[in-house]
Amino acid sequence: MKLYNKLERKFGRYGIPNLTVYIIACYVAGYVLMLINPSVLSMMSLDPAKILQGQIWRLVTWVIYPPDFSSPILFIITILFFYYPIGTSLERTWGSFRYTLFIFGGLLLTLVAAFLLHFATGGYVQSGDVVYVLSGGIFTTYYISMSIFLAYAMTYPDMQVLLFFVIPIKVRWIAYVYGAMMLYDMVTYIRDGMWFMTIPFVASLLNLLFFYFSTKDLYRYHPKEIRRKQQFKKAVAQSRVNPATGGVSKHKCAICGRTEKDDPNLEFRFCSKCNGNYEYCQDHLFTHQHVK
Repeated sequence: MKLYNKLERKFGRYGIPNLTVYIIACYVAGYVLMLINPSVLSMMSLDPAKILQGQIWRLVTWVIYPPDFSSPILFIITILFFYYPIGTSLERTWGSFRYTLFIFGGLLLTLVAAFLLHFATGGYVQSGDVVYVLSGGIFTTYYISMSIFLAYAMTYPDMQVLLFFVIPIKVRWIAYVYGAMMLYDMVTYIRDGMWFMTIPFVASLLNLLFFYFSTKDLYRYHPKEIRRKQQFKKAVAQSRVNPATGGVSKHKCAICGRTEKDDPNLEFRFCSKCNGNYEYCQDHLFTHQHVK
């Protein structure tokens, strides 16, 4: 969290407002090129072998490469009516800079993963008698779009959406189903010897997990912090015990020590001018010395 705060203070002006609109525009441009001139589109994919041969524009243009060819019209409708609202909601919640950092982090990790896979395999993977050529179609923005939805589900797990525009369902359950489908695809790829197809998913998932846990205050789970909180609760509980009755009280004056068990007609208030949670009875609320 401290790292992100420092980055935002220093580079916050570089956050891209309405980044989701530009992402969708890239998708639409890619589908238009696919319909008009597929040969031009094939020259924009993320293919490390071609990039190393001098086609450096692929380092950027691969974001236009459509993430799904099977049903382009249906996918465009999906991203317009589903990914646009969740992307803009995340941007409003996180801020433009952190949302931009999340998207570009996914793009960068996918780019690095593509080159690592190329250098590790030489561009070819053999599984049994089959030799797979690692073409540019493996690395697209499909899993990055998936990570946007999963990030939204982590941020708003109880948000309800209308499945098929009719059935109300919480986002968390859709995320569970989506994650199970992705896990099934990974297991299938590995079983069929096409393990390299799981690399884009792993890259996007690492970006999601890194961003999610980096923005969480994990210190509260530290054993020392847990023990400190337990000791504090125990001390507070002991301070609420009335020696006369042995019962546990809800209120206790910080001056005289009286509780509601001493006098049920006593009124207690917290002082807004004291530094800390100090509670006073009605007789000492306006006469005590403020704690600074």
